[in-house]
Amino acid sequence: MFDYTLKNAVIVTAGKKLFAGGLGIAGERIVPPKTSGIFDLESRSFVYPGLINSHDHLQGNYLPRVGPPPGGFYLTWLPWDNDLKASATFIERSRLSRENLYHLSAYKNLFSGVVTVNDHFPQALNRDILPALPIRAILSYSLAHEASSYDLKWGDGIKEEHQKAAANGWPFITHLAEGFDKESMEAVDTLERLGVLDRYCLLVHCIGFSDGDIKKAAAAGASVSWCAASNMLMFNVTCKIRKFLKAGINVAIGTDSSATGSYNLFEEMRYDRELFRGLYGEELPAKTIFEMVTVNAARAFKMQDCTGALEEGKLADILVLKGNRDDPYENLLAAEMKDIELLIRAGKPVYGEFRFLELLGGKLPGGYSRITVAGRPMFVLGDPAGLYLEVRKKAGFKKILDFLPFEPEA
Repeated sequence: MFDYTLKNAVIVTAGKKLFAGGLGIAGERIVPPKTSGIFDLESRSFVYPGLINSHDHLQGNYLPRVGPPPGGFYLTWLPWDNDLKASATFIERSRLSRENLYHLSAYKNLFSGVVTVNDHFPQALNRDILPALPIRAILSYSLAHEASSYDLKWGDGIKEEHQKAAANGWPFITHLAEGFDKESMEAVDTLERLGVLDRYCLLVHCIGFSDGDIKKAAAAGASVSWCAASNMLMFNVTCKIRKFLKAGINVAIGTDSSATGSYNLFEEMRYDRELFRGLYGEELPAKTIFEMVTVNAARAFKMQDCTGALEEGKLADILVLKGNRDDPYENLLAAEMKDIELLIRAGKPVYGEFRFLELLGGKLPGGYSRITVAGRPMFVLGDPAGLYLEVRKKAGFKKILDFLPFEPEA
C-alpha cells in the first residue's frame, strides 16, 4: 500500500484556484497531507491530474502516417481504411503481435502524461489485454462503430449497446459524422430516431455536424471527442469546434491513432490550439484545453467521481511536470515528453525520475525497468526498451517511433 505526501507542490486542478501545498496519497486515493512519508517538490514543479486521452486506436499506433494523396481528402473513413491496409506502414505493423501494439500504444500515452485512455476497439478484441497495460485503459463502455450501413457492426447494435450503457451508467461511444456522404450527414437524425441521443453518448469526430446537429447534441447532453489532427489529415476539415464550445457541449480531446493523428497527447493539444487560432483568428485558452484532457474527459466517461481532478477521495492519478512557464496552463501546453518528472496511476508511481524511487522503497522494484530520457535516468513500469528492441527485430531495421522518447540500450 502506498502512503506518502508530495510536499510544496503547485497544485493545478479544475474548479479550484492555483495553490501551493501538499497532496497526500494513501493506497489508491488522495487524502489530506500527512507529516510522514514526505517528498518535497520545493515548489518548482506543477502537479496536474493525470491526463485522459478520450480516443486512441491501441492496436493502430505505428508510423509513418497514412493519408490521402497530396492535396486530396476522403469523403468517409472507409477509403482511408482501404489505403491503410494497402500501405507499407500496415504491412510492417502486421509483423508485430497484438500485445506488442497495445503495449506500444500504452507507452505512447504514458510518455505524454496520460494515465487513462479509451481504446477504439470493442471489448471482444481488447478485454484480455487492457488490464496488463502500465496505464489505465477504460473497460466499462458500450460501443457501436458508427451510425451507417457500412460501419463495422461492432457490438449488438446501436439500440442494444445504448441500453447497456444506460443500465450500467457507462458511456455509449460511437464515431459519428466522420465524413460528408449522405449517411454521415444524417447520423444525428439516425441516433435521434432510434431514441439514443442523450447524456450517455460520447460522439467521436462529428466533422459533418450541421448547426442543427450541434444544437441537438447540446440539448441532449452528449459529449464529443475532438481529434483535430486526424480530421485535418484525412478530411482537410475538423468539427465546428468553436460552435460546439459556445453551445456548451462537453468536449474532450483524443489523439486518434498515430497512423493519422498526432503522435501523442502533448502534440495534439498544441496542434488543436494552433488550428483554432488559424481557423478563427482567436485564442483557445490553455485552461480550456487543460479541462478537455482532465475533467471534461472524466465526465464524458462517467468517471468524474473518481478521476479528472485532484480532490480528496478521488484516485491519485497525478502528473508532475517541470515548471518551465509561470502560468500552469501554458506550462502544460508547452510540455514535451522530456518535461515529465513523475506519473502516478491510482497512487502507484508508474514513471519518474530516479529521485522519486524512494516512493517505491528506494530501489528499482520487480516489474520496473530503467531508461534514459534527455540524459536523465528514469524508472518505468514494464520494459519499453525491450519492447522497442523487439519491434526493431520484427521490422528488420532500426525503427524510430517518435512517441518513444529514448534509445534502448542493448
